[in-house]
This record gives sequence, structure tokens and C-alpha cells, in this order.
Amino acid sequence: MIVETDTTVQRRLTPQQFFDKNNKPVLIVNSTFFSFATNQNLNLVVKNGKTVGYNIHSIAGKAKDTLTYRHAYNGAIGISAKRKADIAWVYSDSTLSFPLASQKTIPFTKDSLKKSGKPNAKLKPWKMDAAVGGGPVLVQKGKVAVSNNEELKFSGKAHNDRHPRTLIGYTKNNTLIVMLVEGRNPGIAAGVTLTEAAELMKAVGCVEALNLDGGGSSCMLINGKETIWPSDNGKQRAVPAVLMVSAVE
Repeated sequence: MIVETDTTVQRRLTPQQFFDKNNKPVLIVNSTFFSFATNQNLNLVVKNGKTVGYNIHSIAGKAKDTLTYRHAYNGAIGISAKRKADIAWVYSDSTLSFPLASQKTIPFTKDSLKKSGKPNAKLKPWKMDAAVGGGPVLVQKGKVAVSNNEELKFSGKAHNDRHPRTLIGYTKNNTLIVMLVEGRNPGIAAGVTLTEAAELMKAVGCVEALNLDGGGSSCMLINGKETIWPSDNGKQRAVPAVLMVSAVE
């Protein structure tokens, strides 16, 4: 199995368009969260060992006397040159040769500075051949452990809402699992909550699993064919980055 990523600059493509431009991979699936206004990835993307997309760590918040910022470190999945999968909490910026990663959840920090420093945690260079970020992490050490509170992905009760989901993880024997859950299709498929998504990934044997961008972005093609009904009225949403299985040996 060869896992690769692809991304765009200042534009987005549908999964079908990524499929056509990448020599028709066996599997192609949406990945990162992104800005509709700028088409920018909001999460890490590593392509051919090079960081080409970065986590947006600074989340603006308001206080009585000043503007405060919350700095969260999002989950990401990486595939090493030896084809070993790993899910970690990642810090990345353009000054680093490689992302820095923690194998334990990093609580978010809060201050009045927009630019965050490196978290006060044990971080190591995360040398991956391919990687995409998202969040929150759903399964840790084979158990349901959703790190939404640390990653600040979904506020309030939103983490309990049912939506289409794009999920990825791996088993103890390093088998990659990519799962799409259809949703927002009345009378057919409602979608799942984050906890339900975690239970699904645990049930298929994942020792670690990660939530990627979902909702109308959720779309996976197998040999060019859709596996679920896209919830944007059946149309594929254009996205800035995808993960691909380009060959199966």
C-alpha cells in the first residue's frame, strides 16, 4: 500500500478532480478542515516528506479588557517512509524542517498573543512521508478517548450532533482503516456523533483513530466511484487536500 497526499494553492478541487489529476488512485478521500473564504488548509499536510500545510493554532476569543487567543494542537495521521501509521498531536510552522509531535494529548493554552510558542510538552520531530491533520482524535490505545476539549474542534453541544463523518485510523498490525459515514440524508442516514464515530473505529480494531473534515466535505472514491451520497445535495464539495492510496501491492 502506498499512501500519498495532494493539495492545492488558493483553490479547491473536488475529489473527482483530484482523482483525475493523480493517475486515478485506488482510493481518494477528503482530509483537512479549511477556510471557505481563502481556500486555505487549516491543518497539517505533508506531501512527499515536505510540510505544505500548517495547523492554525491561534483561535481568537474575547475577554473583558483584551482580545485573548486559545492555542490548540490538533490531531494528525502520518505514514512514515517505512509505511508505518501514527496518530499524534502536532505543532507545525514554516520555521521547522519537520512538524513536532506529542504522543499524548496537549491541553490548549490561553494568552493575549496571536502567535503561539511551542507547547510545554515533550515534542519530537515527526518525520512522515505523508500526513494530514484534522481532529479530534477519537481512539487512543484501543479505547474511545475523544480529545475534543483539548483540540477545541467543536464547541458547546456540537460534538453530540450527528453528521456525515470522514474517519481514519489503523489497527495493531498496521492496517489502515478509512471509514465514511453517510449523513444528512433524511430517512436513510442521519450520520453519527463523535463518540459514535469513535465506537465504530474501535469496533473495527483501530488502536488509534482520527476524525477528519466531515459534513458536506465527506467523500471517498474507490476506483473513481463514490461510496456515500455527498450531503451537499449529492454533489462533491471542492476541498484543498486529499489523502490517496495510489497503489496496492
